[in-house]
Amino acid sequence: MTAVNRLGNFEAALNQTVTVEHTVTEKDTAMRWGNDLPVLSTPVLLWLSELAAMRAVEPYVVPGWMTVGIAHDSSHLAPSVEGNTISINATLVDVDGSRLRFDVSAEDGETVILAGSHTRGVINSERFRQRLILR
Repeated sequence: MTAVNRLGNFEAALNQTVTVEHTVTEKDTAMRWGNDLPVLSTPVLLWLSELAAMRAVEPYVVPGWMTVGIAHDSSHLAPSVEGNTISINATLVDVDGSRLRFDVSAEDGETVILAGSHTRGVINSERFRQRLILR
């Protein structure tokens, strides 16, 4: 049994894209992060790209395991204002043992607002929780 089969059948998800739709609210804006601009904040945009990546592989994760974000290399390219609905995309492009690499992007209408990559690690849920208790 390979590590990938033990952790989940992620090859089945390769090159599949999941899109998450999100309407920007006041809680999502940079104003909530100490900036005085009423635009979508970068931390929220990055989180939404992680959410899309999680959903892309969720059906393939075996019970007792989960994915966690371990790296981002993304650029926030354009602003998005409160009330706009954005589309966040994640495509699984590489499986390397327990590491899953995604191409991520987001659009506000015709405008690309995020482009980059996100890496997630597949971990044992219970073992991770036990390590948290020991901290």
